[in-house]
Amino acid sequence: MKKKVLLRCLLGAPIGLAVSTVITIAISLIRNDGSYYAVVPELVLDFGTEINAVLIQAIFSLLYGAAFGGASVIWDTDWSILKMTVTHLIICSIATFPIAYLMRWMDHSAAGILIYFGTFIAVYMIIWCSQYTGMKRKIQAMNKKINENK
Repeated sequence: MKKKVLLRCLLGAPIGLAVSTVITIAISLIRNDGSYYAVVPELVLDFGTEINAVLIQAIFSLLYGAAFGGASVIWDTDWSILKMTVTHLIICSIATFPIAYLMRWMDHSAAGILIYFGTFIAVYMIIWCSQYTGMKRKIQAMNKKINENK
């Protein structure tokens, strides 16, 4: 089990970095002023230089992805879908909130924290529902094929 978690963390880490990079590119395109916004300005102030801020954000993006990758082993258990979902959501929330807070991906206020968790849960639910729907369709197709072969 530990080996599986480690392997998933190692797979998730570069995905976290890639997603983080895509998000910064999207933000820069949305701003549409010809500049690339690699990090939020407050992070540059926190770490002294832009390159320091980018480096720290890259490391934390790797950790963010590793947390999601490692937590994915929960889906391999024999638990109920509800228990797996709640456990995965809690682990991912606990693992990623400090990263989002330290990287200033949210306002450092009660409202900012509430908005972060609201957005986190909304995105989580959208992804979960799309995954669930896709799996349900695959299972229905397999069942249909089995019934046709009887």
